Amino acid sequence: MTITITAFERSPDGGQGLARDTRVRWALEEVGQPYEVRLVSFRAMKEPAHLALHPFGQIPTYEEGDLALFETGAIVFHIAERYAGLLPKDANARARAITWIFAALNTVEPPILELSTARILESDKPWTKERLPLVEDRVRNRLHQLSDRLGDADWLDGGFSAGDLIMVSVLLRLRSSGILNEFPNLSDYVARGEARPAYKRAFAAQAAINKPPAG
Repeated sequence: MTITITAFERSPDGGQGLARDTRVRWALEEVGQPYEVRLVSFRAMKEPAHLALHPFGQIPTYEEGDLALFETGAIVFHIAERYAGLLPKDANARARAITWIFAALNTVEPPILELSTARILESDKPWTKERLPLVEDRVRNRLHQLSDRLGDADWLDGGFSAGDLIMVSVLLRLRSSGILNEFPNLSDYVARGEARPAYKRAFAAQAAINKPPAG
């Protein structure tokens, strides 16, 4: 069965790999599964056909036969469960890897998204100057905790897993803020994720969509 995912027709990040379809592309590249991409415009995302796949009108979605999924974490978890390469065989190690998926999305990503909102969407608000340091401190607190846990290990729990894939994807959102550089082991951790051939293929595929037209 052909796997089809949806992605932005023109990504808001301009092809920097931050759009969430990159996470799904990366997972599929890691497990060696071919896939097709259906590009959707912002207008099409709010139309009935897309809302039938994603009730909140976002991307990505995942279709495989009669299965349709939305939410990046659920999609990556499904891929990791169905195909070998992203979850350990040992039951306990597998459970820990799944825990890191949830930790990345539920504990680490929320303050990072709040920071993005404060820096980009709320930069012109009169209270931003006072609020921004508080948001940055919440991000740093999470990074301190994560940095302590990672220590000098290459990955979060033994070998690379879906938990690392999601965590690296989440941390990449911090690059423009400079905060990630305050934690050398986390910065190196993200660099290791980006160095993986599967990530490079996923990034290149997403960037190609957003390449400016020649001339």
